[in-house]
Amino acid sequence: MSRQRSILALILALFATFAISFSSFAATPKAATYTPAQIEQIQKYVPKITEFRGRMDELQTLIQKRNWIDTRTFIHGPLGQLRQDMAYVTRYLLPKDQPAARKAAKDVFGHLETIDKAAETNSYQVASQNYQEALKDFDAFLQLLPQG
Repeated sequence: MSRQRSILALILALFATFAISFSSFAATPKAATYTPAQIEQIQKYVPKITEFRGRMDELQTLIQKRNWIDTRTFIHGPLGQLRQDMAYVTRYLLPKDQPAARKAAKDVFGHLETIDKAAETNSYQVASQNYQEALKDFDAFLQLLPQG
């Protein structure tokens, strides 16, 4: 009788191990989606961020006119809130999108800082080139935002 219990316990243990190992394959991972609360938080900042993107044309005009004082003022003034808003929105993005959003935001500000330094030294070529790169990075950031 003792031997039958041992065999039965071994069979049950093997069955349990088998059942548990295959149950993990049956559970398909749920696709990551935004919660309504996340969408609400993100949508609070999307209009501000897209407005900043629209105002980048003003920066281009200042650079083209070589108006270095107003270029620097524009970067520190109207665009001054942009860094904080992009960082805030990044926290609400899906985890898979956050690294790309952080990189794009960091790159935007790296280019703006370079434009600021170029304005300080009256370097049109550097300012113009970094303006174009800032636009590309800004657009990459906007592509990561959920629509609607």
